[in-house]
Amino acid sequence: MLSRLIRLIRKLNVKQQLILLFLIMISPIFFLNIYGNLKAEQILKRHVTNAYVELNKQNFTIINRDIDTVNKITTTVIQNPLIQQMNMTGSDTILERVKRYETIEKLLVSYSQGAERGDGIYYSLYIYDPNDYYFFAPNFPQVKKAGVYFFSKAEEPYWFEEVVQKKGRGSLKFTERLSAQAENLKTLTYMRAVNNISRKAETIGVLVITKMDSKIGESLKSISLPDGEIYLTDLNNRVLASTTNNTGEVIELPETVVAEDLEGTVDVITSDFIYVVNNNHALGQKLVYKVPVKALLQQQNEMKSVIQYITVAYAVFGLIMITYFWRSLMTPLQKLAFFVRKYEPGNRVPETPRRGSNDEVSVLIASTYDMARRLNGLITYKYQMELKQKESQLQLLYQQINPHLLYNTLESIYWKSSLEGNVESAEMIKELSKLMKISLSRGRELISLEEELEHATAYIKLQQHRYDYVFQVVMNIHPDTKSNLIPKITLQPLIENAIIHGVKNMGEDGEITITAVCEDGTVRISIEDNGYKSVDYEAIEAVLNDESPNPTSGYGIRNINQRIHLHFGSDYGISYTPRTEGGTLVTVKLPKSENQD
Repeated sequence: MLSRLIRLIRKLNVKQQLILLFLIMISPIFFLNIYGNLKAEQILKRHVTNAYVELNKQNFTIINRDIDTVNKITTTVIQNPLIQQMNMTGSDTILERVKRYETIEKLLVSYSQGAERGDGIYYSLYIYDPNDYYFFAPNFPQVKKAGVYFFSKAEEPYWFEEVVQKKGRGSLKFTERLSAQAENLKTLTYMRAVNNISRKAETIGVLVITKMDSKIGESLKSISLPDGEIYLTDLNNRVLASTTNNTGEVIELPETVVAEDLEGTVDVITSDFIYVVNNNHALGQKLVYKVPVKALLQQQNEMKSVIQYITVAYAVFGLIMITYFWRSLMTPLQKLAFFVRKYEPGNRVPETPRRGSNDEVSVLIASTYDMARRLNGLITYKYQMELKQKESQLQLLYQQINPHLLYNTLESIYWKSSLEGNVESAEMIKELSKLMKISLSRGRELISLEEELEHATAYIKLQQHRYDYVFQVVMNIHPDTKSNLIPKITLQPLIENAIIHGVKNMGEDGEITITAVCEDGTVRISIEDNGYKSVDYEAIEAVLNDESPNPTSGYGIRNINQRIHLHFGSDYGISYTPRTEGGTLVTVKLPKSENQD
């Protein structure tokens, strides 16, 4: 079925495929619109609830961060040396007590945030003073004031022992009043016992931070819910802070939320409200979102209208784009396809159509016409080159007649000189004929190393006869390398350099060593002399590798290096280095190969 559908689509032309593409693009939008009208309310509730769940988690994290910030400040306050040095032994003077009291009170005032605006949090320290050593200090705690308060056993606040039992762990607590002497003013407090660091079993007092409802309320009000309410409650659903003014009240939650009072986030959707409750049993807190469904349904109707408008706009836009692409893209491509089907290499190419733009289609059309013209040019060029190649081959055949004639003539002169008794002249003629024979090499560019060594040996003997050189030549050629391929006339110029620039004037002390070995698939041929002249190896390196070498430096060794590169690649070639014992070492690096002739 699928293969049949694919074949059917392939039979359509481009115009029909574009129309099909347009229908495929538009159809899902209409189906989505119909499905959205049927399922939008359910989907919206679910998605919005999920969003509120994530928002609730982030909101709870921010609140815990605020509480953690307060907890860190309380830790700093508790660790203050002045507070840690508080004692009820009566060993210090009244003046020292007064100074300590004033200093600690200033410290607590400095940590109180927003005290000057009247909407901040306030740090107060409650210390048990059974012997009334700090009789001069006030003992009427105030919610909107930071300070140090001392109390006797009879005046002990109802929450004091509960906080001490938590052994320094802070907690949020809603209080109707701070103590029997304090004003009757509701507040959310953060309480933490102050233990003596050196004597952990001893409790100095309790640090109380009041008006925490205003600080946490700021974090709650930073979240915007459509006509919704946010509550921070304890595990008994008593409001600790909220976006409404019902702190201290107990709110009602759906039975399913109460029944699933698990750690983490729980969401319930009723006919009237969406509840998202984040339970944190470790902190003894809940963060409750209460959002009316009616507000969401109002947004749903607006979304339905938006989706309908988007559907119509999308359909119109798609139709416009299909029309535009048909006129600006498909029409020129159809003309290009007609030209490509009609064009035959070598035929005249018409003038390139101009579209007045530089888009990809224009570049494609222009490139196709230019490619056709270049193809015509290449056909003409190839025809001309074939003619020139035939002429060159014919000319080469004519040129080879003269070397062959010279080689045969030298052979005749050698035999005539031998018969007449001119042995030395005959030997020179024989070596020269070998040079000519190997230079011809039956038109081959690559010959065996054995043939190349024969050519080099003939050259050395010819030079020794010609100039009466008496230098020594030592050859260490491994048998496995003799059949290896090498460009012809590679060693002779290198040996010539070793003679002229190395051992020329050394007499019997001069020595040239030629070595060939095979290592790891590589043949290395070395020609070393014991010459005494200084050599500029940097200049030689420049001749071998520079793209624009100095013409006065010569091209002999550069020509050898380039021929090796052409035949075997840039990993192979020649290199010059100084010998340890003095003189010069030139190494020819070749790949392992065999002569196929």
